[in-house]
Amino acid sequence: MLRYIFRRLGISVLVLFGAATLVFVLTINSGDPLADLRETSADNRDELIEARIRTMGLDKPWYERYAEWLRGAVGCVVPGMQCDLGVTNQGQDVLALTESAMSATLRLVIGATVLAIIVGVAVGILSAVRKYSGFDYVITFGAFIFFSLPVFWAAVLLKEYGAIRFNDWIADPRMSVTQMIIIALITGLVLQFALGGDPRRRLLTAGAAFAVVLAALAYFDADNWFRDPSMGLGVVILVSAGAGVLVTSLVTGFSERRVLYAALTTVGAGAVITFALQDVLEDGGYALLAGLFVLTVAVSVAIGAAWGGHMRRQAMLVAWVTGVIMSVVVVMDYAVSHWSAMLELKPRPVLTIGALSPNFEGDFWERFLDTGTQLLLPTVLLTLISVASYSRYTRSSMLEVMEQDYIRTARAKGVSERAVITKHAFRNALIPLTTIVAFDFASLISGAVVTEQVFGWRGMGQMFINGLRAVDPMPVMSFVLVTGAAAVLMNLAADIMYGYLDPRIRR
Repeated sequence: MLRYIFRRLGISVLVLFGAATLVFVLTINSGDPLADLRETSADNRDELIEARIRTMGLDKPWYERYAEWLRGAVGCVVPGMQCDLGVTNQGQDVLALTESAMSATLRLVIGATVLAIIVGVAVGILSAVRKYSGFDYVITFGAFIFFSLPVFWAAVLLKEYGAIRFNDWIADPRMSVTQMIIIALITGLVLQFALGGDPRRRLLTAGAAFAVVLAALAYFDADNWFRDPSMGLGVVILVSAGAGVLVTSLVTGFSERRVLYAALTTVGAGAVITFALQDVLEDGGYALLAGLFVLTVAVSVAIGAAWGGHMRRQAMLVAWVTGVIMSVVVVMDYAVSHWSAMLELKPRPVLTIGALSPNFEGDFWERFLDTGTQLLLPTVLLTLISVASYSRYTRSSMLEVMEQDYIRTARAKGVSERAVITKHAFRNALIPLTTIVAFDFASLISGAVVTEQVFGWRGMGQMFINGLRAVDPMPVMSFVLVTGAAAVLMNLAADIMYGYLDPRIRR
């Protein structure tokens, strides 16, 4: 396996070197880097031209400039060498620009990838299990629409309805009875499509969902919940316990009580920790949240190991997932409790341009909400693009696996349908999907160019576009280096996942 990994790394490095060389040559020959200075009427035009020539090294042969960049780029990965990605035509350090731009872009890409995987895989599995049903046709139709959406057009729609009109509505968030009924009806129809069953079960599902959603919306509207929301520890415990029960049902079913007890014990321990640290959590801080997340994972795994018995591995997995979900719900609880305070500081919460609100002052949770609202729309856009392909690939892979002989054998032996889908079919269906995820992560970084331009994010895409417009190869090469390295690392991760999902590949 190690020989295989090193061989793949060597080939990837050669491909990356060839791509970087080609991009450098194309960039420096795409125009005149001195064009803007030649057209200026400034008195010191000649001095400015000479300064830019020295800054960009235009008096040197192209291969010498490329060798200097390559030497500095290699220093970023080889210990003992200096990491130097050069300077822009304005003399700015490209390494510092790349670090700032990469931070902004990764916030978009990581969030969009995680959401797309969760939603796309879940929808793909449901679509495969209920193939050729009304739900399957609706999902297929929606996937094709999302897959073919022009990014810039979808971004404009999101800005119109998700930012401008939402900001108008949140100033006085009232809902008419007609709007409540329509939303409740749509929710009921979607749920009965997703859950399926005979006509009686569908009617009960739609009716129950309609009643619950209508009652919730009426309460939210009467209590002004949309401007002053709250959850509380009780809701956190209830949601987390429900998530633990759901995860248990998917992983082992309820026949193994130890696994269920591990999940519920994790929720109880999380509730105790949250109550004990409520004053500390009120102050917030990213370092604090990261430390508490690590603590949550450690406690959850320990609880799973203690309860597990002969099902220790499954109990640890269920407890870990339950703990992670509860930590997310706790963060949401503290964030939404500061929503009204954030609206006082920023009456129009969702901006159409930029990653942060200029001159915004507030405590940690209010700044957290500000960052989240600006991250929301571009993340949703990238998620919609990816979730369409994930759902289709998952459906196709699941349908292929479900026709295999070992699936029919498992059913003939009396294995429950839940175990057939989650334990036998899903794991094997993930093998081709890992390739898609690996390529999609790298392509999202490069594909975020349009999204960042529309939403005014100062990320890798904007740095790349600015470099091309100025015929400045250093920012462009930095973009190629980051996206190329991401592609190499994600493909390596896919190879390792192959070995985990299919032990035959390890040999």
